[in-house]
Amino acid sequence: MSKFVFLYKGLWPEPTPQVTEAWSSWFAEIGESIVDSGNPFGSGREVSHSQSSEVPSGSQSITGYTIVNADNMDEAEKLLANCPIVTSVLIYEAMSM
Repeated sequence: MSKFVFLYKGLWPEPTPQVTEAWSSWFAEIGESIVDSGNPFGSGREVSHSQSSEVPSGSQSITGYTIVNADNMDEAEKLLANCPIVTSVLIYEAMSM
């Protein structure tokens, strides 16, 4: 079993009760796989060796995360079948060190 990180892209214009219910239902559906249900992100900053800048909010913003257990990348992707995706979800395997 491996850990996978879901990074959510996109913003809901205004979270409605229906949106909140959709997320709650999806989290309940995949509950046994969740390691860390995560949180939505607030403002962000990108830092390099030479500068830092505020990360703009928009449809391509990373807006939250969840960490799950799955056998492989395909199984992790299947967990997103009923996810209320806004724009898209990036999946990364968390490698052991």
